[in-house]
Amino acid sequence: MSQTQNLNSLYEQDILLWSEDTVAKLKARDFDHLDIEHLIEEVEALGISQKKELISRLIVLLEHLLKRLYVNLTNDYNGWERTVRTQRGELEILLDAVPSLSSRWELSFDKAWQIALKNVRKEYPQIIFPPEWKYDRSIEQMLNNDFWLESFEENQDAI
Repeated sequence: MSQTQNLNSLYEQDILLWSEDTVAKLKARDFDHLDIEHLIEEVEALGISQKKELISRLIVLLEHLLKRLYVNLTNDYNGWERTVRTQRGELEILLDAVPSLSSRWELSFDKAWQIALKNVRKEYPQIIFPPEWKYDRSIEQMLNNDFWLESFEENQDAI
């Protein structure tokens, strides 16, 4: 019991030291002295944090795409486009590091869309934003397409 108390104490007092101790025990194959309960918690948390990062980055990307597409503040375009590029780069890095997140794209997109739409509607109550994303939502398109150029071309064709 004192071994468990020591492990809990180390985990609660200094998670970095606990993680280093856990790695050392894993490398030494000292499985009998592992703090299994906290190890399970941390591995689960790692997966959850990756899913949350995907949704979080999609929210920021979608918010700035919505602003760029529908908010007519030309002085802000550059900043919004810069944020779009940054988030796209970060999403690309994330998807390269955690390829299985690609299988969660649609579900994550739907969640991120609802939050992003709610946020921009609060920020710009005078603007009418569409209830659905009207462009291609595939990973490839979301990471590469400058949708505002398509929108500009559509508006030019209508003139």
